[in-house]
Order: sequence, then C-alpha cells, then structure tokens
Amino acid sequence: QAEEELKAACSQQLREMGHRERLLRSDVQRAGEQLESFKTRVMQVCSPSAAGSTGGSVTEQQVIEKVRQISDDNQQSHEREKSLQKELSSRLAQEQEVSANIEVFKNSLQKLQ
Repeated sequence: QAEEELKAACSQQLREMGHRERLLRSDVQRAGEQLESFKTRVMQVCSPSAAGSTGGSVTEQQVIEKVRQISDDNQQSHEREKSLQKELSSRLAQEQEVSANIEVFKNSLQKLQ
C-alpha cells in the first residue's frame, strides 16, 4: 500500500510538473511575442518607413541602432542649443554695449549743441 501511495504521489508530482512546464512555455512564448511587438512599435515610432519595409520583423540590432541614432541626434541638438545660447548671449551683450554707446553719443551731441 505504501508503494501504491508513493506511485500516486509521484504521478501527481509529474502531472504538476508537466502543468508548470506548459505554463512556463506559454509564458515564454507570450514574452517573445510581446518583445517582437515592442521592437516593431519602437521602430514604427523611430522610423515608420523602416518598420514598414521590414515587413513587421524587426531585429534587436535595428532597434538598438535606431535608439543610438536618436540618442546621438538628441545629444547633438543639446550641443547646438548650448552653442546658440552662447551666441545669443554674446549678441545681446554686444547690443547692450552698442545701446550704451549710442546713449553716450547722444548725451555728448546734446552737450555740444
């Protein structure tokens, strides 16, 4: 009887393990599908024409390259913005200096008259 109970317990454990394995396989498959969907959406957002030309199958390398490109473009934009800010500040300072010089000139001209 103990042997029968042991066999039944083992059988039950095997069934449970099989059930867990099926659930895990299902989860892995679902995760893979979600990853593919995510990669495709990233490519559609980053480059709609590229995503369309690949027929929906986007490689991880394509996504990584596109994200890198966007990051590089973003960094270049920030650097350009800083450069333009410096240029603007310089021009504003020059304008203020010219305005001050004009005021001095006006005052000098009025005194001369």
